[in-house]
Amino acid sequence: MGYPDQRFDVNLSILFTELPLLERPAAAAAAGFTAVELWWPWIETPTPPQAELDALKKALDDAGTQLVGLNFYAGQLPGPDRGALSVPGTESDRFRANIEVAADFAASVGCTALNALYGNRVEGADPQVQDALALENLVLAARAADRVGAILLVETLNKPESPLYPLVGAPAAIEVVDKVNAATGLGNAKFLLDLYHLSMNGEDLSQVIKAYAAKTGHVQIADNPGRGAPGTGTLPLERLLDELKDAGYAGWVGLEYKPGDRPSAEAFDWLPASARAAG
Repeated sequence: MGYPDQRFDVNLSILFTELPLLERPAAAAAAGFTAVELWWPWIETPTPPQAELDALKKALDDAGTQLVGLNFYAGQLPGPDRGALSVPGTESDRFRANIEVAADFAASVGCTALNALYGNRVEGADPQVQDALALENLVLAARAADRVGAILLVETLNKPESPLYPLVGAPAAIEVVDKVNAATGLGNAKFLLDLYHLSMNGEDLSQVIKAYAAKTGHVQIADNPGRGAPGTGTLPLERLLDELKDAGYAGWVGLEYKPGDRPSAEAFDWLPASARAAG
């Protein structure tokens, strides 16, 4: 048990960001990791030129890294946005334009998990209208994910840092997961369980794990306070990951933390080098 018993991947949208995108897979590989994940890398466009998609695929392949998680287009992230799919108008249209692009790219690199960030509440928009739009778009995304053999992830964020995001408790995200699965009949919508966000919400992490491990498709970690590497805060992350494993979760654990004021390559000293390459 413990950290060496997990399958870790590095989120290249929060770690190694001191490097250009196409250099990050090789940097992760040099640090000993064989699996990575990404937020949608092209925050300005849901439909980047094919040449840019091909270049990212080549960078992943050349580094020998497997992409295990990818966000759909989510607006300005990092930045003020927290997704696009529930935002009426242009942003929803951009999300829809991205669905098949992201799914096809995931298929091209063997990525089997696509994360759809819900989006913020918008002033002047009826929350019920936003939720209906969200379900419509999530159904489209779930079908696209299923077409390429992937799961669709729905993520809880935290209220202090994302006050306009409506899914700020595990039950809220689970409710959306259940609605999507009921609408599609595919069963491929899953919960993205982020221990940092849940802890920021003050949730009972052991209870969340016990209740929702069976519906969890991906896990992300950072310590709290500070969103730094394990050991920089007070979360018992090693014990919590053991609890997840005991509850039947055997998937990926994404390292989605800030390296602090040191190079990203130095932010993994909590994890033995022998435990970094995913088996």
